[in-house]
Amino acid sequence: MSRAEQATPHKTWALALLAVTQFVLVLDASIVNVALPSIGRELNFNQDSLSWVTNAYTLTFGGFLLLGGRISDILGRRRMFMIGLGLFVVASFGGALAQDPAVLITARAAQGLGAALVAPAALSLLMTIFAAGAERNRALGVWGAVAGAGGAVGSILGGVLTEWIGWEAVLWVNVPIGIAALALAPRLLPAARDRVSAAGFDVMGAISVTGGLALGVYALVDGNNAGWLSAQTIASGAIAIALLAAFVVIETRAKHPLVPMHIFKQPTLRGANLIALLVTGSVFPTFFVLTLFMQQVWGYSPLKAGFGQLPFAISLIAFAGLTSRWVTRLGFKTPLLIGMLITAGSLVWLSLLSVGGSYWTQLLGPTLLAGVGGALMFIPVTLAATAGARRDEAGLASGLINTTQQVGGAIGLAITVAIATAATTSSLTSGHAPAVAATDGFQVALLAGAGLAALGAVFTAWLLPGVKNQPAPIDEEAEEREAVTV
Repeated sequence: MSRAEQATPHKTWALALLAVTQFVLVLDASIVNVALPSIGRELNFNQDSLSWVTNAYTLTFGGFLLLGGRISDILGRRRMFMIGLGLFVVASFGGALAQDPAVLITARAAQGLGAALVAPAALSLLMTIFAAGAERNRALGVWGAVAGAGGAVGSILGGVLTEWIGWEAVLWVNVPIGIAALALAPRLLPAARDRVSAAGFDVMGAISVTGGLALGVYALVDGNNAGWLSAQTIASGAIAIALLAAFVVIETRAKHPLVPMHIFKQPTLRGANLIALLVTGSVFPTFFVLTLFMQQVWGYSPLKAGFGQLPFAISLIAFAGLTSRWVTRLGFKTPLLIGMLITAGSLVWLSLLSVGGSYWTQLLGPTLLAGVGGALMFIPVTLAATAGARRDEAGLASGLINTTQQVGGAIGLAITVAIATAATTSSLTSGHAPAVAATDGFQVALLAGAGLAALGAVFTAWLLPGVKNQPAPIDEEAEEREAVTV
């Protein structure tokens, strides 16, 4: 596909379409959280199974992302974008009509599968439509701002819809947005696909990596309920590790591997994916902690707790444009390093929350700062993880970074819940009041997030190249000429 074929007269609208779609995917991971009590009451969920309304989405989203990315390379990115989005819309419609727990959980799992097809296709389409350099960095700035704000906005929108309409509205909202996106996609997104043959599709590799990722995410998201040393958690984790190890062996021997191992020879890609685990592991659980703290300790309503996280989204969006310009001028390492340090500092500041504190003195400042750190992290780490990838592996690189972000969020949330629960239990045992004990748990959990962000800063300084050594964009016209002569 030549540059002429990549060009589109509607680049701004194409970016809007892709960014809004990604926003909805991220939003759907958090929008149901504040609706869970209502869902539990109306559908007669027991407490143990209620968490699966969230976990079913996370599990299939994280488990199928890598497969979704490679399929988009083979079958076409716009095609997979539309197929995945169609599945997402149908699953949202079915979930909104659910009258029993099993139907809703199944619909949420189908939503996650649709999202796993859409997300890598959308990011690789963005990389295709916008030329490497300042143009692509600006597009990633918009993408990062909208996607990064999805977690915070999900809590706000979930509170509004649940309180004003009902829990079903958190799923209904996806339907008109998804239908509009499906109608616009053929007009705004390029249709051509790269020269990747589906004849030798790596079935065993697809089964092993998808099963390994899904079981790994399952062990993490359900570990606190089942017990970290329970037979279920240990067996799930062991089988996941075995499947992922088998996947590596399969890929080294497959004639047409799902994930060509040579892609990991790129040190920037390796480092960026490791750092992305720590980025999402430190930031995403913060929304969970703050939502619970404001409702359980300060007595906020779901709606008020949701709006309490609005400053994060505002500052992230406000700084996204500046970040894209800084990345163009400074490369991705310096902004990412600064962002990790700012995030660590904001989480330490948040850990000072107290039972008798107020929003204006204890939450406003650190959440604004956390938004700045998020803008400085999400955009550079995405760019670093896709820099230098061949065009026919853009979907694979996009699937990798999306996978590591989802797994990082699951790991971070598992660590956060485990630490908060242990600290709260210890505090209760010491005779503290429930509100004080809960606050003790949240404080320690936020400090753990700060530690992950600080570790990410260390890895950023160590693993990523300086601006002079960052990988140059692939010369796609040269690739095209080389392909013709072969």
